[in-house]
Amino acid sequence: MESMQLNQAFTLMEPGPVVLVTTRDGKKDNIMTISWTMVVDFTPVFAMTTGPWNYSYTALRKSRECVIAIPTVDLIDQVVGVGTCSGADTDKFEKFMLTPVKGKHVKAPLIKECLANIECKVIDVVEKHNIVVLQGIGAYIDHSRKEKRTLHAIGDGTFVVDGRKLNRRKMMQSKLPDGV
Repeated sequence: MESMQLNQAFTLMEPGPVVLVTTRDGKKDNIMTISWTMVVDFTPVFAMTTGPWNYSYTALRKSRECVIAIPTVDLIDQVVGVGTCSGADTDKFEKFMLTPVKGKHVKAPLIKECLANIECKVIDVVEKHNIVVLQGIGAYIDHSRKEKRTLHAIGDGTFVVDGRKLNRRKMMQSKLPDGV
């Protein structure tokens, strides 16, 4: 094995799919791209890394709710575009031709073009590490979408796309909670 720069070690452990997180500050909807997310156990609790550098962070802290929208590979240009401009001066829904859909539980909109959307409430903010912990309170999936492959950011401007699915459900059955 060769030595690598320690400050690049994070590129070895990409956590989950790149997501779009929507917020509403009371007047305006916004979207931010988040590539560092995680599932917390088998519960509908999620965590993501974000902070004051994201325009949406203020709305997230104030409203204490958001939507995690899960895009697929066909939306890569919108995902990157959303992440490289600010909602302070850009209507990202309009600029990237994404359709806001009214949610059932939160004021932040779902994104119609995404494979899935999860309405969430903020249950904790770990400021020391810029981690926002979210409780899922509603989830939706569009089974009619042909494209289902998600994007995974490496952290250096490149992405990996989900490949084929390998099934080991039978082997893992004893570890899976009921209903999964």
